[in-house]
Parts: sequence; C-alpha cells; structure tokens
Amino acid sequence: MTARATGTFEVKLAPLPTSDSSEGSPLGRMSIDKQIHGDLEATGKGEMLTAATSVKGSGAYVAIERVTGSLHGRSGSFVLQHIGTMTHGVPQLSITVVPDSGTGQLTGITGKFLVIIAEGKHSYEVDYSIPESNN
Repeated sequence: MTARATGTFEVKLAPLPTSDSSEGSPLGRMSIDKQIHGDLEATGKGEMLTAATSVKGSGAYVAIERVTGSLHGRSGSFVLQHIGTMTHGVPQLSITVVPDSGTGQLTGITGKFLVIIAEGKHSYEVDYSIPESNN
C-alpha cells in the first residue's frame, strides 16, 4: 500500500571545491543541508554535482542525499537520488528513494519525492511504501 507524506522544507546549498577548470559548461559541486517539516520531520545532508551551460536557463544536476528522522512516526533514514535538468528554463526533476537504503523502521522503503516551489517557498509530497513486516 502506498502512503503520502506532505510538508515544507528549507534548504541551504553551499559551494564545495571542484577540480574542473574547463571552459564551456563548468562543473560545480555543492553541499545540501535541508530541514524538513510536516509528515516527514527530518534533516537531509548530501552533495550535488552541477553542470552549467552557456545558454541561460539550461543545465543539469545530480545529487545524493541522506534523510534522517521520522516519517509518519516511523524513525530511521533513507537515501534520495536526484536527477534534474533545466532546458531553457523548463525544469525536469526526478527524486527517488535509493533501493534498500532504508534503516530502522524505514527499512525496505521505496518511493518518490516531489519538490513543489511556489511563491518562493519549498514544499514536498512523498509517495512511499514500507513492507508490512515493518509496520
């Protein structure tokens, strides 16, 4: 059975050192520090790799983020895989729970994390499943 969790989050991104010095599409690296509120009360820590382009509004990123806290009262952690592209200002984003990354009461979790940005505020929807043996 799939459940849905909703809420808000704040995220801080900070530049990290990178060894890329090429011209054209520079590569970047950022740390992720997220505070998540609502049905998921947690912190997210991770790293992001980015690629800019010479076309304004186009680029890409990938990231891995460990989320630790409580999801609908179940404590543990899981890892999210981010894959995002922006084409002339149009975003396409996929954030998926890494298979078998759940710990504690979140062991076996599967799902998708949807980011919603409206009026400068971040919110989320997580559609997830946890095996019956963990309920």
